[in-house]
Amino acid sequence: MTKKPFSKDILHLENIDEVIDGICEKLREDVYKRFRRYGGVIGISGGIDSSVTLAIATKAFGSDKLLGIMLPETDSSPESEELARELANKFGVKSIVENISGALEGFGCYRRRDEAVASVIPEYNPVTDKMKVVIPEEFVNKNLPPVHYVSVTFKDGTEKKVRLPMKEYLQIVAASNFKQRCRANMLYYHAEALNYAVLGTPNKHEVQQGFFVKYGDGAADVMPIGNLFKTQVYQIARHLGVPEAIINRTPTTDTYSAEQTQEEFFYQMPFDKMDLLWYGWENDYSPEEVAPVMEMTPDEVSKIFKNFARKQKTTDYLRTPPLHDYNIMEGSLV
Repeated sequence: MTKKPFSKDILHLENIDEVIDGICEKLREDVYKRFRRYGGVIGISGGIDSSVTLAIATKAFGSDKLLGIMLPETDSSPESEELARELANKFGVKSIVENISGALEGFGCYRRRDEAVASVIPEYNPVTDKMKVVIPEEFVNKNLPPVHYVSVTFKDGTEKKVRLPMKEYLQIVAASNFKQRCRANMLYYHAEALNYAVLGTPNKHEVQQGFFVKYGDGAADVMPIGNLFKTQVYQIARHLGVPEAIINRTPTTDTYSAEQTQEEFFYQMPFDKMDLLWYGWENDYSPEEVAPVMEMTPDEVSKIFKNFARKQKTTDYLRTPPLHDYNIMEGSLV
């Protein structure tokens, strides 16, 4: 089959109703017939991905077979809960709030994270100051592994950014990952209590690039939008009537106390650009075919392609299920 010429419209869903109907049919097949569950539980955050997942699931199952769960904690933006409520009301889905701050305190999430930050920026005060982890955008064009910095905004508005040593970086991430894993536990509690399935919200980039926490937001029974590019998620959001406030909201991690975009923490480039470049790389378009469309040089495209390959390879561990092919009994039985 001949590939289409690479263009900026190559990801546009012309048959959007067929795409949505196909996802809904697969959802019903998996949840009702394969897993024998009665409906779905979704963690709703006021973000575009969970909103589109809920909108699709409403079409697939009906609003009466869904439960939306808001899972705020100490660092969450109040806007997240407000938008999640608006979403649930728009689609007529029952929603509840489960604040996980107490569980995170018990795990030492905040204490462990702040200990690592203070070891790099001693003047950091978690009570009055805000922090986040960032990757400078310039690293994506240098074909180099990302380098992480911790950024602290002090109560007087000044900011300090310091490169994170590996030990402190790993401790911050490990502590922060308690958040996603606590949320997964709460989703599965309600799913099991209702005999529902957990509907995961990661999009294609999160799955393929490893922007999720193993057994955290990567824990789900089904992932309805796991094969959709971010721009396609937005296209479906508009088509299904997701509230404009959610569509217009800048995607955030909502993980650290300081506001942080997904772009500055992980992706390092805008979604519309990344979608096309990833599609080009994944479908074996050459840098020479992609470059003029993206108004880049072939060398720039080639470096980004190599960055994609590296990112997918280094995050393969996250996508790997538990290994159990240890045939210790083979040949040992009499």
